[in-house]
Amino acid sequence: MSGSARLFSSAILGLFCAPALADGGPLSMTHTGAGLFALAIFALAYALVMAEEYLKLRKSKPVLVAAGIIWIVIGIVYAGQGQSPLAVAGFRQTLLEYAELMLFLLVAMTYVNAMEDRLLFDALRARLVRTRLSLRSLFWLTGILAFFISPVVDNLTTALLMCTVVLHVANGERRFINLACINIVVAANAGGAFSPFGDITTLMVWQAGQVPFEQFLLLFVPALLNFLVPATLMSLMVPRHAPTMSHERVVLRRGAFTIVLLFLLTIVTAVACHHFLALPPVLGMMMGLGYLQFFGFYLRKTQPVTLARERALYARTGDEARLLRLGSMVPFDVFNKIAKAEWDTLLFFYGVVMCVGGLGFMGYLALASQLLYQGDPTLANVAIGLLSALIDNIPVMYGVLSMEPQMSAGQWLLVTLTTGVGGSLLSIGSAAGVALMGQARGMYTFVGHLKWLPAILLGYMVGIGAHLWLNSALF
Repeated sequence: MSGSARLFSSAILGLFCAPALADGGPLSMTHTGAGLFALAIFALAYALVMAEEYLKLRKSKPVLVAAGIIWIVIGIVYAGQGQSPLAVAGFRQTLLEYAELMLFLLVAMTYVNAMEDRLLFDALRARLVRTRLSLRSLFWLTGILAFFISPVVDNLTTALLMCTVVLHVANGERRFINLACINIVVAANAGGAFSPFGDITTLMVWQAGQVPFEQFLLLFVPALLNFLVPATLMSLMVPRHAPTMSHERVVLRRGAFTIVLLFLLTIVTAVACHHFLALPPVLGMMMGLGYLQFFGFYLRKTQPVTLARERALYARTGDEARLLRLGSMVPFDVFNKIAKAEWDTLLFFYGVVMCVGGLGFMGYLALASQLLYQGDPTLANVAIGLLSALIDNIPVMYGVLSMEPQMSAGQWLLVTLTTGVGGSLLSIGSAAGVALMGQARGMYTFVGHLKWLPAILLGYMVGIGAHLWLNSALF
């Protein structure tokens, strides 16, 4: 090997195998070249994630590569120190945390896709479009529905559904569409904050065991105020005239309501497993996937008999409605619904969890915890919520959970609230906002949302104040 090659190899080894203090646990790498390199890789990857709308690059790609690089760096350092088993154990622990959350989300997404396949959301949209309500009434109705649907169906799906309603009834009225979309984003994010099923961050807090299932309901009033304050101010600018009514009708496909009941049963099973048996909620969710598979088997086996009965009934009565229903009987395949899950979101979630987990393994989260939580945790949790307006709330919340700060139940509820609703401050701060900018392109924009930042920020602070007052006994 030439002298220059040996010099280069020595430099690489010096970067990744820099000495680090150990106390029987993970090595501290926060002030090493390897640690700083990993931090820079994560920052670069997240810059690409934030530029997704402009680059048309799916957000999962940069974090998947970054996660691999970060853990390879950790592996090289630990191999140089003769402590590879510690790195392996750290990786597997982080992967286990992700696997539980991923399977949970996968089942929830599968149920949502199954309900969409049975035309439940189309029927709701058509029902709303047929109403004779004014634009101001529709503004309130879509916001209220977004607030109350998102705790059960995730906030992203809820926001997309309500935005579809707005686009169908607004007849291109840009001002109304912008205001209604802002309202929907705020309402969906607020509604998702008081239920473990409403947002990934609340699910993470629940699965980590920091807040019992029933205590999330204590955030209902603060979340409601977070929605109502900006909604009231924005509604003053919404016109009162009624839009042109549509006569669209949607016939539900067979088994629609049964799938809703099975989803509720799945939620009950997951909560019961966690509450009464202290087992991970993912056990109940995967069992619920079995419920759906059995029902899908029933639908496929009984479809020929049902079709024959419907044909006979139509031939006898000449009922056009029956003809529509006959046409709506399509095969049901659970695995097709699984395939339609938001895989980009799930893979993005993997990349983020593994990146943040790797940085935490290096010692950066412990360092951040000392900086953030050495004083008043209330100020830290409020600031974390503001940060989630710029950075996706998933890595923010995972970072907080990985820091494991010593906080009261009230503080854990506070950070759940702030990270859940802080993303509403900017249109790019939440998945719901980014999705609606694409769905209502040119009518709901970053600048249009930014104009109402003071009203949304007022709601953010009122919600926090309500929580500090109403739930003071938990602090």
